[in-house]
Amino acid sequence: MRALVIHESLTGNTRTAARTMVAELQQEGWEASECSSRQVDLAALQQSDVVIVGTWVDGLVLFGQRPGGAGKLAKLPLLGGKPTYVFVTYAINPGRTLEKLTAEIEDRRGDVRGGMVIRRGQLTEGAVEFARRVIDASAELAADA
Repeated sequence: MRALVIHESLTGNTRTAARTMVAELQQEGWEASECSSRQVDLAALQQSDVVIVGTWVDGLVLFGQRPGGAGKLAKLPLLGGKPTYVFVTYAINPGRTLEKLTAEIEDRRGDVRGGMVIRRGQLTEGAVEFARRVIDASAELAADA
């Protein structure tokens, strides 16, 4: 399987999570790479079987949370109905950011199949768990095909 992890990162936490996911996918024999939402690797996107998109939580602590870098995410290339998974990294309260990111990625024609919120203090554990979920879900899809 081939995967592209696209991330929008402000402080580096989301990029770190993305790179951890890539390493976990590669450890399972996947061809996986990552890129910033600012410079999407179009060749890797075209060749990918699975797309993962992640960003950070922007907004106030208790309300108004939204996907960070939403303007950049809205300009992502169309995803062509590819199986897509989404994640957000957060410090205190993610609110409904995951649902909002899901809607944005569906607007970009991603077939969103799942998502996860990852707390800043648990980046590695969360990223590995999410990568495992993607691997397991993709194996189920391949078995059903």
